[in-house]
Amino acid sequence: MEELRRAYSRLCKESGAEPQESVLQQLQELSRGRLDLATQSLTVDSCRALGKLLQKGSLLTELILSDCMLSEEGATLLLQGLCVNTVVRFLDLKGNNLRATGAEALGKLLRQNKSIQSLTLEWNSLGTWEEAFATFCGALAANSALRQLDLRNNQISHKGAEELALALKSNASLQQLDLRWNHIGLLGGRALVNCLPSNRTLWRLELAGNSIPGDVLRAVEQAMDHNQDRQTAFRENQARTHVLSKEVQHLREEKSKQFLDLMETIDRQREEMARSSRASAVRVGQLQEALDERHSVIKALKAKLQMAEAALALSEQKARDLGELLAAAEQERRSQAQRQAKEHRLEQQEAAERESKLLRDLSAANEKNLLLRNQVDELERKAKSQQEQLFLARQELSNTAAELKLRAVQAEERLELEKKRSRQSLEDSEHLRFTEVEHMTRHLEESERAMQERVQRLEAARLSLEEELSRAKAAALSERSQAEEELVKAKNQVRLEEQQRLAHLEEKLRLLAQARDEAQSACLQQKQTVADAQARASQLGVQVEGLQRRLEELQQELSNKDQEKVAEVTRVRVELQEQKGRLKAELTAQEALKEKVAALERQLKVIASDHREALLDRESENASLREKLRLKEAEIARIRDEEAQRASFLQNAVLAYVQGSPLRTLSPQK
Repeated sequence: MEELRRAYSRLCKESGAEPQESVLQQLQELSRGRLDLATQSLTVDSCRALGKLLQKGSLLTELILSDCMLSEEGATLLLQGLCVNTVVRFLDLKGNNLRATGAEALGKLLRQNKSIQSLTLEWNSLGTWEEAFATFCGALAANSALRQLDLRNNQISHKGAEELALALKSNASLQQLDLRWNHIGLLGGRALVNCLPSNRTLWRLELAGNSIPGDVLRAVEQAMDHNQDRQTAFRENQARTHVLSKEVQHLREEKSKQFLDLMETIDRQREEMARSSRASAVRVGQLQEALDERHSVIKALKAKLQMAEAALALSEQKARDLGELLAAAEQERRSQAQRQAKEHRLEQQEAAERESKLLRDLSAANEKNLLLRNQVDELERKAKSQQEQLFLARQELSNTAAELKLRAVQAEERLELEKKRSRQSLEDSEHLRFTEVEHMTRHLEESERAMQERVQRLEAARLSLEEELSRAKAAALSERSQAEEELVKAKNQVRLEEQQRLAHLEEKLRLLAQARDEAQSACLQQKQTVADAQARASQLGVQVEGLQRRLEELQQELSNKDQEKVAEVTRVRVELQEQKGRLKAELTAQEALKEKVAALERQLKVIASDHREALLDRESENASLREKLRLKEAEIARIRDEEAQRASFLQNAVLAYVQGSPLRTLSPQK
């Protein structure tokens, strides 16, 4: 630690600046390779000295520079020093307001540095400049060491998210990415979702506080879960591969041990045979010395003969021992062959069990695939049936609207006819009234004044009737415009009400005709007729108001039903989208299962090939051992023959010596 402190002081003095006391204190208190300079205001000279120190520093593994208020130049100098560093694993640059220059320097760092695994860039402004952030994303795509990246609160827009998506498609090492509290939005979220199928290493992606819809967030969560499952399967495969490699290594070690044991036994046998050959050679030398001593006494010859017999017995004993050793070696060879056969059978059983287990897994995966396909077919049938129901409902609505339009046109025609009839009846009544008035004027002036008053009243009644007719026409027009949205249930009710209203109008016209006849028959009763007409007009107004209220109720019912239809359609669409998402997830799961099955099949093939190779190796070893045993047996037989020949030669020599000696004449014949 003192070495780093002195190096920092020296670098500061070389640049003509005073070292900062806070930095010196942190270098002095350095523990476990962690340098914490958080909330320390670092000058440009300090950043330059620290950058040069980081180029050569081999003790720092974590560098904390959060909330240091670094300038663009200072951050660039520090990052340049880290470009050639190979020790730092964790870098924290939180809250330093890094901008375009900082983003470019970070891009250069990611391209050149191969040791940083965790990078924290929270509370900066990297996303404000799109070109610089694009440079940073390009460097991220080329980096192969970074595992964790924190980009919270960096003002990243949807374009920046698209650049990040392009980088994630090429990156194969990043596992955790935090993008919370930015400005990614819907477009950026969709871009990230589209890039996730190409990335198989990222298993944690945080997108809270980015105004991203819930369906996009759910898609991201599904992709992350899929990547987590893939990582788990990869780790399990690695563990299985490690176990298999250990088993293979163990088998190889056992084979080597067995081979070494066999070689040791062979060496011991060779040593014993060499000792026996040396002993036999010594004994033969002794016999030759005995043969050279022809002038010794017969007792010496007898003693030598006894020694030769003893040596011969000893050699026979050695031969028997060698035979026993050979039998023991043969027995050991048989036992070893039996053990190898048992091991071979056990390995075959284990391979059969593994193969049956893999076949069971494969059959289970196939059954699950069939179930998923059946579910997909059932969902497709449900979707088709719902589409057919929607089509029938739309067709029924169109038929109802056409029917209502036709009915409105018919009602309008009937109203026109009634209007024409009423006008004609009014014109006729007016003409008769005028003739009667002229007739009465010729008779009495008083009756003429009365008639004029009555004519004025009739005119007012006519105007009121015309106004009522105009109101009825307007009500019919409004009814036609609102009845276009009416459903099948209200159609019969409206038709009955329309028939009643038409019957009522026909009744009113009949009453008007009767009133006209009464006016023609008697002028004295016209006052009563006008009163009746006014009463009928009031009744018509009440009926029109009732019809308007009924139309408003029908309109309210239609609007409620339209809202229900819209809600039902939206619900069906949401269900279809959810079903599509589930189907996509199930398809991806099926693909992952297929990949797992293929990997297991490959592993099975590799295990079978290794097993065959091991069997071939063992068979070759057995053949070599048999060949060595055959050679040993041949050598032992040859040694036995040589010993027998030597013994026969020695016996012949002794007999010849005894027969040729001068004492033979004194000895009796045997």
